[in-house]
Amino acid sequence: MNRATPKWRPSLGTVAAAVLGTVVCLPLVSLIFLRLYENQLIGQTEGALIAQSAALGAAFAQKAAEVPDLPRGAPRALRDNDRASQQMHDMGYTPLTPQLDLAQRDIATPRPAPRPVEAPLTAAQETLGAAMAPLLWDTQRITLAGFRLLDANGVVIAGAEEVGQSLAHVEEVAAALEGQFESQLRTRIWDEPPPPLYSLSRGTKVRVFTALPVFVEGRVVGVVYASRTPENILKHLYRERDKVAMMIVVTIIVVVTLWLVLVRTVTSPLRQLISKTEAIAGGDRSAIAPLHRHGTKEVAALSDSFLSMAEQLSVRSDYVATFAAHVSHELKAPLTSILGAVEILSSGSEVTEETRHKFLKNMEGDAHRMTALLDALREMARAEHAAIDGTTSLEQVLEDIAVPEGLELVTMTAEDAGEDIPLSISAESLAIALGHLIDNAHQHGAQMVAINLAVGERTATLDVTNDGEPISDGNRERLFDAFFTTRREAGGTGMGLGIVRALLTAHGGHISLTQATPPTFRMTLPREVSPS
Repeated sequence: MNRATPKWRPSLGTVAAAVLGTVVCLPLVSLIFLRLYENQLIGQTEGALIAQSAALGAAFAQKAAEVPDLPRGAPRALRDNDRASQQMHDMGYTPLTPQLDLAQRDIATPRPAPRPVEAPLTAAQETLGAAMAPLLWDTQRITLAGFRLLDANGVVIAGAEEVGQSLAHVEEVAAALEGQFESQLRTRIWDEPPPPLYSLSRGTKVRVFTALPVFVEGRVVGVVYASRTPENILKHLYRERDKVAMMIVVTIIVVVTLWLVLVRTVTSPLRQLISKTEAIAGGDRSAIAPLHRHGTKEVAALSDSFLSMAEQLSVRSDYVATFAAHVSHELKAPLTSILGAVEILSSGSEVTEETRHKFLKNMEGDAHRMTALLDALREMARAEHAAIDGTTSLEQVLEDIAVPEGLELVTMTAEDAGEDIPLSISAESLAIALGHLIDNAHQHGAQMVAINLAVGERTATLDVTNDGEPISDGNRERLFDAFFTTRREAGGTGMGLGIVRALLTAHGGHISLTQATPPTFRMTLPREVSPS
């Protein structure tokens, strides 16, 4: 018996637990993908700061152009010497696009503190700063961004408490003073302890800084230095933490429910089926019964197939046991007779020639009977394991079949049938089946056997009728039993009709007695249907 190669295999429960565990972990894994969203928020924050700084820079440049004694710095510089930027610059455009990437850009240290300067602000710088301060405040009040206006030396001229101090040493400001826009991600300085959920994200720990140079007549006259903390989805999740907790509880309830459903519909029925298999293998025939709970239709189909197979094997086992008992009984009688005759003949007692001849004759008859029984058993075995491939026709079989002397064979076919209709049975098997029926009819005094062929859409029937002795009602029920015969004294084995039935069953057909007077046997066979 072929068995699966012994190796470790996960149980169905383990697979189900792994699948459900994966489902539970999906919300946690999704937090990784929130990084992409956080990066998008950082890009949006940088873009918003660029737009706001550009508007403030335009107002700053307009007012700075009216102050002739403001210091001027470096000329405009193309960002990264980009060729596309050069083309846009030649057309009069200087577009700026967000460049920050949370995944690739290292987060810098918090912004350095401003440094004091020796020279105080000039009157022109104070006037310009005072004129821009209300605009900065109005913008900051709506956008929540922080703004500083710096002159060409990096000194703050407008922007809260840092006015009059220098930010020229800050990296992004230094780049802007050289005429190039620069942005930076810096670690956020918290005014209060962050919420616990924020520890899951990098995006909540940073602040976006942009430094946009302001030009007048192609020279830097100042810098709009802006900063803002990007929005973050985890902030929203923290605000809705009660709902998040409820969602987790609901998820756990759903997963546990799915697990219980899986156990009830798949795991439990399969374990019952395994228990029944082990019980049946141990000889407990009471285990051949439906499961208490099938769960799914696939498990129900598997259970039905298994129990049907077990029942067939049980019936087959009973049949083999009964058949073996019949065989031993049928062989025991002639063997006993032979052994008795041998004992008498070898005892040394005086036996007349006539008695000796009688014993020898009986021994010969018993030997012939045992030979016939053994031949019938071999034929029965071949019939039950007959090859089911191949097709034939009645016409082809009748050409080769042997008809006993003195017996007339007549064939008749329906109007819509013919003897060349293909039947799904091998020529050898059909010849054996018809041969047994013809021989059985001849042994019971028949002088004529008629075979009537009729065909249906999927099957063909062969009615074999003979004019021999009618079959009694008492014998009719036992007709297909193994070793049942009314001609035991004449050498009958009672195996002929059993062989016919086994052959037809192997080919998907069957045989039955349709009437006892005159004896008529009906063989039903599948027919070969040509594709239309």
